[in-house]
Parts: sequence; C-alpha cells; structure tokens
Amino acid sequence: MPELSYEAIADGLNVCTSQWHRFGTDAVLLAEFSAYRRKERVCDLGTGCGIIPMLMQRKDAPQEVYGVDIQPEAIDQMQRGMAASTGIRSRMHPVCADLKTLWEGAPLGQLDLVTCNPPYKAYQAGLESQLTAQKIARHEVLCNIGDICLAAKKLLRFGGRLCICNRPERLADCIAAMRSQGIEPKRLQFVAKAADATPWLFLLEGRSGGKPFLNVLPLRIIADGNAVTTRLTLEEYCEKPNL
Repeated sequence: MPELSYEAIADGLNVCTSQWHRFGTDAVLLAEFSAYRRKERVCDLGTGCGIIPMLMQRKDAPQEVYGVDIQPEAIDQMQRGMAASTGIRSRMHPVCADLKTLWEGAPLGQLDLVTCNPPYKAYQAGLESQLTAQKIARHEVLCNIGDICLAAKKLLRFGGRLCICNRPERLADCIAAMRSQGIEPKRLQFVAKAADATPWLFLLEGRSGGKPFLNVLPLRIIADGNAVTTRLTLEEYCEKPNL
C-alpha cells in the first residue's frame, strides 16, 4: 500500500490521495462540465480516489452519488476521504465492482448522470503481465470506451447524460461508442493551454435516446495540460457557479 495523504479541496472536503490513485486537472474540468444538479442521481465510473463525487459536494450537491472502481485500494481511499470530510451532502456509495458487470442492486435505468474519466490509451498487448494501478488508469486493459458506454446505457434513464473526457485523438472512438449504445453526443468542448495551441483534452456529453445535434462550445483555455493537480485550477472551479 503506498503512502497516503489528504488534499483539502474545500472546507470540510478532503480527498485521500496516493501514488496509485490521485487526481488531475482533467477530473476537475469533467466535474464542472457535467453540470450536475441538486436533485440528480449520479454515478462516477472508474472513480479512483473519488475526486469527482467529492468535487460535486462543493455546491448544489446531487441527491445521490455512486463512486465505482474495480480496484479495492481506490475504494478504500474514497472511503478514507469521506471519513475525513464533514461537508458531504449527497448520499454517497463507494462501490468496488467491475463496470462491465456492474454490481448487485445497481440502479439500472434510474440515473440522471454518469461521469467517467477513462483510460486514455488504447489497449496494447502484453500489458496484462505487468499490471499496476497506473497502467489500469491509463490504458484500456480492464475496460475500454465501449464498455463504459454500455455500462452507462444500463444505468441511465431515458434522457440521462453521460459525460466523459479524453485525448483529442480518441474523439471518433468516443462518438462511435456512444452512438452504438443509443447515447447521442450533444455537447463538446476542447481544452488547450493557449488559444493558438493544439487541444490536449476534450469534454463530451451524450444523452440517452437523444436526437442528433452536437453543440460545440468555445475553446477552454487551461494552462496545465499535464493532468497534475494545481491549486489555481481548483480555485477556478470553486469560484464557478454550478450550471
């Protein structure tokens, strides 16, 4: 077990991080982009240390949030962060489960929002023999974007939303995977370090049963594209009103 530390993301909200399970700018941006609402029921797939469910506690916290991860150490960190926090407003459910099979009692067809910060790198043969927490988080070894969209389809009500982030080179894969499960891409935003820089991330929302129409939002400028936590980004997030 790696050394654990606690990062305060707001008064009364602490996230337990480690070398295995930590969070970056992409997770912060995804939580904001998801535009969660107070009365919604939400699931974060591949939750890691639980950063997205914890960020959702900042303001207008959803009614209920599931944090799902296949790695027991990740769920342990999420639980530790919850135990060290006094500002949790949602009914929080840390769940150790494989998103490809979900879990007994999963709220099938009931959720308003599913979020996922997925592995960005496509499957490469040979990775299974040297699996680490970092490889599972970064490579499509235990799940791929198709598995994520299928899990979301099972969990979402009609009209429910799936919000993901990924590297720009995976955009076509993500759109195809969403559409294969009847989840229509509705909102897209690219993120770059500067106005004239190549985007390093995209944020994509799809709606279960939605009709074709993709709204491309203005480019988002964030100086840090290295998926490393920065206090500036957290402060920017905390100052923004929930949409």
